[in-house]
Amino acid sequence: MITVSQSLAAALLSCTDVTFGLMGNGNAHLIDALERGGRPILSVRHEVAAVAAADAHHRVSRRLAVATTTHGPGFLNTLTALADARVAGTPLLLVTGCAPGSGRRSADVDQESLAGALGVATLTVHPGYAATAVIEAARAALTGRTPVVVAVPRDVATVPSTDPEPPGLSLPVRERAPVDVTALLADAERPLILAGRGARDAVAHVRELAVRLGADVATTAPARGIFHGLAGVRDLGVCGGFNTSPEEIRAADVVLVLGAGLNDFTVDSGAAFGPGARVIQVDRAPAATHPRVGVFLRGDVADVVADLRRRPASRNPPPPPEPGGELAPDGRLDPRGLFTALNDMLPVDKLVTVDGGHFIAWPNLYLDLAGPDHMIMQGTAVQSIGMGFGAAVGVAAAAGERLVVAVTGDGGGLMGLADLDTLIRVAERCLVVVVNDAAYGAEIHQYAPAGLRERAMLIDEVDFAGVARSLGARADTVRTHADLAGAREWLAAGAAGTYLIDCRVSRSVVAPFIRRVAAEPIAHSLPDG
Repeated sequence: MITVSQSLAAALLSCTDVTFGLMGNGNAHLIDALERGGRPILSVRHEVAAVAAADAHHRVSRRLAVATTTHGPGFLNTLTALADARVAGTPLLLVTGCAPGSGRRSADVDQESLAGALGVATLTVHPGYAATAVIEAARAALTGRTPVVVAVPRDVATVPSTDPEPPGLSLPVRERAPVDVTALLADAERPLILAGRGARDAVAHVRELAVRLGADVATTAPARGIFHGLAGVRDLGVCGGFNTSPEEIRAADVVLVLGAGLNDFTVDSGAAFGPGARVIQVDRAPAATHPRVGVFLRGDVADVVADLRRRPASRNPPPPPEPGGELAPDGRLDPRGLFTALNDMLPVDKLVTVDGGHFIAWPNLYLDLAGPDHMIMQGTAVQSIGMGFGAAVGVAAAAGERLVVAVTGDGGGLMGLADLDTLIRVAERCLVVVVNDAAYGAEIHQYAPAGLRERAMLIDEVDFAGVARSLGARADTVRTHADLAGAREWLAAGAAGTYLIDCRVSRSVVAPFIRRVAAEPIAHSLPDG
């Protein structure tokens, strides 16, 4: 007879090919069972990275995300990443220890209530409900596009399992929207198609639709690349805070939102669309995700993209992002020029993963992407920093031969520094770009001009290159574009392993989206760092 932990492991092995985790008392036997089953966990250094890595792995691979941690403090350490996964709509299983059936001990907390406060359900394992719990949780996660916690009480992990063999994991059935999109768009004079990650399985059809309609096109930040190189349409870039021509997006009279959740960044805190614009949302969510949506079609994007008549696209293209030179007036790197130079160096078919912070504007404005799911933004859904290195671990595990470009600020990089070690161990080909301005950028640009004292907004200038070398990576400190020569040669030689560049950028260059936020600090909010 097998144990509960062995039953759980067998079910997990049928659902996923990689489990991210960190061992503790609450999951030691499960981790052992996974290893004996031939698929050991990918070990991280901090529990928040276990969930962040699993989430990011899903965003690249589109497979069910799985993470495991111990109970109590181990579970508590996951909460920020768990909240981000819930808001981002990631199907994820967090298999965690929990208090024994006899009651909570000093290190235990009410984990089910904590997860519930984030909108995440918990299934609690018992000897007759082990593998079945995993299969039911996986089905709920995939159907609802949400994380689910599978809790394993401390006193049942090693007892015999009486759970009958569960049915196999069936995929959720696609729902078909009942409304004809053609009729809704028939009278549009300035149509705009806004595509999000939910459109990634219908890219060819969405691109064809845009050309037939003669529509302007835009994407959410993580979906950049959907319209890459498409002729016959005007690509307005990223909708929301990273946009260089917000007035053009506001001029649209009909906005067809395909698979985009319309979070605060995408709608630019409510200012993205004109007051008279009709917003039509197609999504598999149970209801519209923003008050601006006038017509909501629940269904799969591929099922509602229909043939529309061709319209001429005669408007001027949007302006490019602001140019930047090599150095800012203070003698430090201009981040705009830095990322322009990086874009010239890097292959188009790269995977870019970013932490949260002021710096996120630069990779989103200046790095070209080949398609959707090539930009993974971790933490922005809940305005957090510090999960960038953990997320990059998940991206690297799913990247195959593709180059991973992991971009972090110095604040978030320090917060998640433990899993720089994991990234260096795991990544086959990864360039880490630290945008080091010796400050929490969002705070110093928003609150210092308002008169708040800067001391708590500043960071001692950390030698990230030295830290990376001590962990086994190649690294350079970059103060001029000439200092990129080592990374350029590494790329030309095949980019094996991890190379970190510690880029000393100027605080005097402020991202366009934060300039708008700083103008109205009470009405807007930003990812920290």
